[in-house]
Amino acid sequence: MKRSIGAICALVALSACQPPLPDSAAGVFYDEKTGEHRRTALPPANAVSQETIPDAPQIAETQQAPVLETVPPAQTVAATPLISTTTAKPQSAAAAASTVPSSSSVASTNTDAASIATETTAALAAASVNSGVLPLDASPSNPAPQVFSNPGISDENDFAAVDGRRSIEADAARRAQNKANYTVIQPTAVPQRVGDAGPNIVAYALETKHPRGTKMYSRLKIGGAARYEKACAKFGSDEAAQRAFLGKGGPKTDRLGVDPDGDGFACQWDPSPFRVAAGN
Repeated sequence: MKRSIGAICALVALSACQPPLPDSAAGVFYDEKTGEHRRTALPPANAVSQETIPDAPQIAETQQAPVLETVPPAQTVAATPLISTTTAKPQSAAAAASTVPSSSSVASTNTDAASIATETTAALAAASVNSGVLPLDASPSNPAPQVFSNPGISDENDFAAVDGRRSIEADAARRAQNKANYTVIQPTAVPQRVGDAGPNIVAYALETKHPRGTKMYSRLKIGGAARYEKACAKFGSDEAAQRAFLGKGGPKTDRLGVDPDGDGFACQWDPSPFRVAAGN
């Protein structure tokens, strides 16, 4: 008995948990013409829907802002044709009379002209008092002003200018005075050098004719470029090296090692400037 009561309770509990079955008759309608039941996806027309349509949201009315008129209205301008030179018409007597200057304007113009003339006269007077010479009228048609008594320009070559100041006798006396003041210096012998300055490299440059780098004498290749650079560094100038080279048996022998190529010129000494000066 207890088992059957427990089974019934279990069935009741299972039936309560089972989801409801869908209505299989939903979407089915009866066709009176054919006498058949047909299924449709849409509910019948007489079905009442339980859905409710929400009310439309209320939008608060906004007051339109007044438009400020910032652009002034366009003014109407009467279209007047332009008068060209070819289509100009003769003016009427009234218009011509309006263009004639009045007596007051003529009087004002005369007053201005008189004041300008007065100021110009005063300026010219002041300028003449300050410099003593009247101002020149700057005009292209005016000739160039003549300059008098210019101490920077001599007129000795102007016969017309000198003729009025001198005579033939005065010119003769002036030539005689210039001849008396003229002194002729007679040439003298070139002074000899004092002391022993060593060989004359200028005379040696003029005696030789070959350019630098031309081998004229045989040399022993001893030491090479290092010996040559070290030997030339002992002298303060190329002229001093050439004098020492000539004084030690050069150009035939090179005891100092300053002429390894055998051209007869020590270090970087060049005889060309002396030859050019002498015209050789």
